[in-house]
Amino acid sequence: MPSTAAPIKALIFDFDGVLADTEPLHWQAWREILRPYGIELNWEIFQRICVGLSDWEMLNELCRLATKPVTPDELRAHYPRKRKLFRALAERRQLIDPGLIDLLKSILFIRLGIVTSSNEEEIQPILLHAGLLDCMTAVVYGNNVQHYKPHPEPYRIALQRLGVAPGEAVVFEDSAAGMQSAREAGCRVVQVVDVASVPELVRAEVAEIFPPQSYSYGYTPPK
Repeated sequence: MPSTAAPIKALIFDFDGVLADTEPLHWQAWREILRPYGIELNWEIFQRICVGLSDWEMLNELCRLATKPVTPDELRAHYPRKRKLFRALAERRQLIDPGLIDLLKSILFIRLGIVTSSNEEEIQPILLHAGLLDCMTAVVYGNNVQHYKPHPEPYRIALQRLGVAPGEAVVFEDSAAGMQSAREAGCRVVQVVDVASVPELVRAEVAEIFPPQSYSYGYTPPK
């Protein structure tokens, strides 16, 4: 339950696995990149070493799985191709649920933000296509930070851009690294287990501030 001492003024979302079910697309892109190095990246391994870790940590872990000699820098050189593969996969799918899009557009009386470890080049086109980019007061991409989750820097940057105190923000995260990052930045965290559950989780948080009947699409409650 939100603290009565600090009214909630902002909702912040991780992107992959929270706003959009994009992790399978990242997985497919990386599988194609890594196969020539003898790395068979199954879904379980991908979730363990590729979700929520910094690029450097992930690349080092992947190199340990290779049956052919490869360095993290060699794998890093494939990033442009990986992003191209991801975009091609993303263009074929509706990645953000239309109902969630409508819900977020209906609650603009609360500041909304996104904190993602993914690159702006991958995520921004998806947000534009969904019509959500203009709804966000702040978006922090992986290429905007020096320290990735679980370091608190990404969420501290988001709080600064949103203009809210840590206790005034609720974060929706699915990974252990993301939840740690948000908590160490001082935010309250709602754990997301399934992308499909996000609309209900958001409604539950918003209902603590304004009852559902008090808002509708395009309506902004008085400040």
